[in-house]
Amino acid sequence: MSSPPVELKKKSDEFYVKWRAYVGASGFDEFVEFAVSLSSFSAFLHGKGLSGLHQISHGLEQQVLALFEDESSHQIEPGTLGDLSSRIEGLRVRVSNFIDNNQPATEQRRVHAEQAPTAEPNTIHHLWLVGSEPEPWHDLIAQLAYFGIHTHVFDWTSVPTDTAEPAIVLIDATDLALDDTCRRIQGLRARFSATDLIAHSLRSDFDNLKAALAAGCDFCFTLETPEAVIMAKIIEVCGRDEDPPYRVLVVEDSWTASKSIRRTLEQSGIESFAVTQPNEVLLGLRHFQPDLILMDMYMPGCTGVEATRVIRQHAEFLSTPVVYLSGDSDVALQVDALRLGGDHFLTKPFNPVILNAVVKSKIERYRTLRRSMLQDSLTGLLNHLTSKERLVAAVKAAEAGCEPLSVAMIDIDHFKSVNDNYGHPMGDQVIRSLAWLLKQRLRKTDLVGRYGGEEFIVILPGSNAEQGLEVLDRIRRDFAQIKYPYKETWFGTTFSAGLSQFPSSASAQSLIKDADDALFDAKRAGRNQLIWRH
Repeated sequence: MSSPPVELKKKSDEFYVKWRAYVGASGFDEFVEFAVSLSSFSAFLHGKGLSGLHQISHGLEQQVLALFEDESSHQIEPGTLGDLSSRIEGLRVRVSNFIDNNQPATEQRRVHAEQAPTAEPNTIHHLWLVGSEPEPWHDLIAQLAYFGIHTHVFDWTSVPTDTAEPAIVLIDATDLALDDTCRRIQGLRARFSATDLIAHSLRSDFDNLKAALAAGCDFCFTLETPEAVIMAKIIEVCGRDEDPPYRVLVVEDSWTASKSIRRTLEQSGIESFAVTQPNEVLLGLRHFQPDLILMDMYMPGCTGVEATRVIRQHAEFLSTPVVYLSGDSDVALQVDALRLGGDHFLTKPFNPVILNAVVKSKIERYRTLRRSMLQDSLTGLLNHLTSKERLVAAVKAAEAGCEPLSVAMIDIDHFKSVNDNYGHPMGDQVIRSLAWLLKQRLRKTDLVGRYGGEEFIVILPGSNAEQGLEVLDRIRRDFAQIKYPYKETWFGTTFSAGLSQFPSSASAQSLIKDADDALFDAKRAGRNQLIWRH
């Protein structure tokens, strides 16, 4: 679980207070407030990886949204109200029980979350493999252990009932009929609030996957899925990074309307910044760096379309989504607005739940696009160009704060032989494993990029080269212990690295060159070692 109990309880209490306010007043405004709060809570649970709780809240949210009516005719039948109350109380109990069962361990993790540079796993994750013999999974189990993921194998009669929740339950459906698979998934989903449920060995037809997902699965693997794909998904789930809050620039000439919009966004945990004059929009974009723009269609001396056309003249804002808000329902106007650089059109008065849903979906797609532009597709690390840009920024920050900074260039030893002897898919697996290890063992403030091929760059803000050597040398020793299965045997590999530090190397370019020269020295000295060129 990535959410501290205090934060989870606060979010749960917020939506329950809104519910009690609605029950007491039974007004449409209170109902809207409750619906927005529930939608926000559901999104919070999803963002924190609390899969079981999210599925309950999502079902409740769907029922609530189906009750939206006109303000003048809003009324919920007593039977429906009683059903809602029962389901809400059930969700609160599940949240409370989960907090009680997980608070001590979570609080301890939070205390030790940020430490000095380290090369130890931050967290041990537990995976349950249910319904199978361990022999076919021996290679996967061994590989996962290198990354702090401990696997426990159970048949269906021996699944523990009195232990803490695992991070993942991997369900082997090889010998199960679809109905039996779904029944067992439902039982696990009813029990676990945060665990990700992954079904394996399902048939690949639409109906099988649909049924398993409807039963409560978070992800499905079909028959013959490569082991490397399964491993990548497991490590992805265990290594989820929490996204920063969504950011929205509100361009609205009416302070009253602007305040209402920002309040709606705030209820869903979305940060916002408002400008009232269209000619302030570029300044707002540069100052706030939003993920999305909410643009009023009609403002004094300027329309939203005209403001968007100006925005689109600047390359850095070319892909920033623009959602228009207008009281005009003219279809021709909406089509024209979308053709001239907009991404969506909402009419006033807007449904706050719909507004938040549109904003979040647009931002999620925008951030996905941004990640694809900034990250290497094989490893998920920073790509070559982004790594160099981040290093330039890190040097400027180190210079401004008079702080140390070290840089390492890492190269996998004899990598061509890996590809030649074991094939390129296995070579990709070796590259991914080093990427996972570096990302897991370094701090969140450290930067790791795939510089090209089998070469990586590591940027360690606030650390000198001696500290960098200590951390990376432990990672080097651990990487050398990893064994990769190939047919009936195993093989291993190593890496070499060279380090440089700021301010001895005074620029981003010289830091890379000096670290690269030191890497060459490490290769020439016999490989599987680190060298710092003073």
